[in-house]
Amino acid sequence: MSASMAQVAAATSETDEPQTLDAFLASVSARAFRFAELGLRHREDALDAVQDAMVKMLGYAQRPPTEWTPLFWSVLRSRIIDLQRRRTFRLKWLAPPPADDEGPIDWADPGPDPSRSHDSREAYTRLARALQGLPARQREAFTLRVLEELDVQTTARVMGCSDGSVKTHLSRARDALSKQLEDFR
Repeated sequence: MSASMAQVAAATSETDEPQTLDAFLASVSARAFRFAELGLRHREDALDAVQDAMVKMLGYAQRPPTEWTPLFWSVLRSRIIDLQRRRTFRLKWLAPPPADDEGPIDWADPGPDPSRSHDSREAYTRLARALQGLPARQREAFTLRVLEELDVQTTARVMGCSDGSVKTHLSRARDALSKQLEDFR
């Protein structure tokens, strides 16, 4: 276990709630980046969105740790939407939109088995491509509920919709993903 992972583990209580904002941000940084990258489809924009969300969270350090998770994901989601809107209205002749052909990020697996590492990267790449093909709300619902394992109420709060809408978006996302990834099973 690395020193930073040991610090995060030591900073969490029995309920796995980080005791400091730094520990919380360290625990969600990689997942937040993947979430932002799926929404923005551009590495640098995703890094900017996550950094902006983390800086904004510094203003909420006095809030109870139980509020940090939904608050962080709401802030990050808002920042992603802002960047998507800005990109939509960007003047094409002044600044062309970033190319989507940068390819997937190579998430190195520290495990000893290279074939397993390759399979994991391939599975993530396939899932990321399939998620990019979903409508934004379905992608958000799936990512927050399944990948981030937030409950329905927290996901609804983050997305700014009702519990029923989250369930509907999630159901549609699962149907679409199962059709897209059927041959990969």
